[in-house]
Amino acid sequence: MKYIIKKIIALIITLLVISLLTFVAFSLIPGDAALGKLSLDATPEAIEALRHQMGLDQPVLVRYVKWLFAALQGDFGMSLKYSNMTVMGLIQSRLPVTIILAVMSLIIIVVVSMPLGLVSAKYSKKLPDTVINQVTQVTMAIPSFFLGIILTYVFGLLLQMFTVGGYVSPDKDLGACLSYLIFPAIAVALPKIAMVVKYLRNSMVSELGKDYVRTAYSKGAGKNWVLMRHVLRNALIPVITFVAMVVAEILAGSLVIEQVFSIPGMGRLLVTSITSRDYPVVQASVLYITAIVVIINFIVDILYQVADPRIRTE
Repeated sequence: MKYIIKKIIALIITLLVISLLTFVAFSLIPGDAALGKLSLDATPEAIEALRHQMGLDQPVLVRYVKWLFAALQGDFGMSLKYSNMTVMGLIQSRLPVTIILAVMSLIIIVVVSMPLGLVSAKYSKKLPDTVINQVTQVTMAIPSFFLGIILTYVFGLLLQMFTVGGYVSPDKDLGACLSYLIFPAIAVALPKIAMVVKYLRNSMVSELGKDYVRTAYSKGAGKNWVLMRHVLRNALIPVITFVAMVVAEILAGSLVIEQVFSIPGMGRLLVTSITSRDYPVVQASVLYITAIVVIINFIVDILYQVADPRIRTE
């Protein structure tokens, strides 16, 4: 319980520090949010009036404290780019598709990489291991954007299994949304599958040379039993770490894949907001990404103890 409380306190402190740094950084960047919201031929009086209305004429720390108290109540302000839209409303409209894409990608990664990693470790330095290694080398070498273009061309244009650029919101048709996102999920998952297979294979091969494995064999245990019952569990620690990094990366927004498949996710929202100097959206998006990373790190610490009870967090 003390460990969980410490982690929650660390999460809060991290979010506060990141929010302050982000707020100050964007306040120091050259440019005027009020001028960006108005036309270039706006009068100095109109610009000054809008700056006063937006609170830009106040000191940075005063503006930060006001923003922080409003954010704690779920109010991150109004978007500067999207008129009459709240920041929270924008994020809520983009977050579901990012979460769906992340879950689908994670399922594909786990379902495909775990059996391949097991087979590769079981037949280490034999034909199955060699074939799997060659395939994973190729998939890791293919850039995500190129893989997305290939999938779009083959399955979208040639086979017409989905309409290119025809993304459907889950609110309108969940089935159509899932059928469209399966190909972006594959594009996200394939390079990660190759990496997970290598992590798992190398970790398991390392475990196979340890004394407890030889002891299990001497007691008459079969190779499959030893692999599944003993080796796999001990080999999962580095794999869990990498998979957690993958999940955090996907939940932060798969920018390249979102661009290729025209998916309105968090990645595109963040980049669009940065280029248009939509600071309220950027600040909220950075906080979201920070929270995702810290929370996933906390979950990983718990999973370490589940995977290996010998690990005890101080």
